[in-house]
Amino acid sequence: MISITEWQKIGVGVTGFGIFFILFGVLLYFDSVLLAFGNRHKLKGTSFFLGGVAIVLLRWPLLGMLLETYGFFNLFKGFFPVVFGFLGNSANIPFLSALFRRLEGTSSMV
Repeated sequence: MISITEWQKIGVGVTGFGIFFILFGVLLYFDSVLLAFGNRHKLKGTSFFLGGVAIVLLRWPLLGMLLETYGFFNLFKGFFPVVFGFLGNSANIPFLSALFRRLEGTSSMV
């Protein structure tokens, strides 16, 4: 019979917890109510992004990547002002700091 040390028992337990939480996270991620609630106002960006993935899989990589890029920008357009604001405040380069502050005010968060 194989002897199992205490460290191996702890490793099996931690691995079991990790697998449980990964499966639970995937279950919550694919919950239809949560998906509909989270993406209802971002349907255009989601459809362009997933359509781009499908076009890439259908062997049209350039067109697919362009659609994915457009969908990505539509999905995260509300987050870009936050990123530009952070970069404008944290950058010590005067030109970039002024540019990021100007980009921060161009789009409104919805």
